[in-house]
Amino acid sequence: MYHYTDGGLRNVWLANGYEIKKTPFGEGVSFHNLDGLTQSICMALTNKASPLTGAEFRYIRSAGMLLSQPALGKLMGIDGQSVARWEKTSKVPRWADKLVRLLYTAHAEGNEPIAKAVERIKTVERLVKQKIVVKEFRGHWRPSLQDEGAAAH
Repeated sequence: MYHYTDGGLRNVWLANGYEIKKTPFGEGVSFHNLDGLTQSICMALTNKASPLTGAEFRYIRSAGMLLSQPALGKLMGIDGQSVARWEKTSKVPRWADKLVRLLYTAHAEGNEPIAKAVERIKTVERLVKQKIVVKEFRGHWRPSLQDEGAAAH
C-alpha cells in the first residue's frame, strides 16, 4: 500500500491505482485518474465522523474545490485570513467544518446553484489578475481577457 500524503494528509492509503517508477532523480509515483482519486478522497473526508483537521479542510478547499483561502472565505461570508488560521492551527469551527462538507458535496454532485456560486467566485478571483480588452471590428465589439502584464494590440 502507498501512503498518500498530498496536501498534508496523514490518514490516506492507496491499495492500488498507482505505479512507482524509477526516474533520474529517484523514485516517482504516478497515479491513475488523479481527478477521480481527489474526488474520492474529498467524498471520504466529507463523510468521516470526526471533525476535519486543518490539512483535511485545506485538501477539500484546494484540491477538491480548487479555491483559494480568500475565495472560500468569500463563499462562507468570512475573510480569507480566518480560513488560513483554521488550516494552520487545525482549529476549524464546527459550523465551518459542516459548511465546507456541504459545499463540496453539493458542488461534486452537480447542485447547480452551488456549482454556479463556486464557479462565479473562481471567475472573479481570476479576473482580479486579468484585464478585459474590448476591440471593435466592423461595428461589433469583442471582449478578451488578458493577464495584466500582457500588452494589448
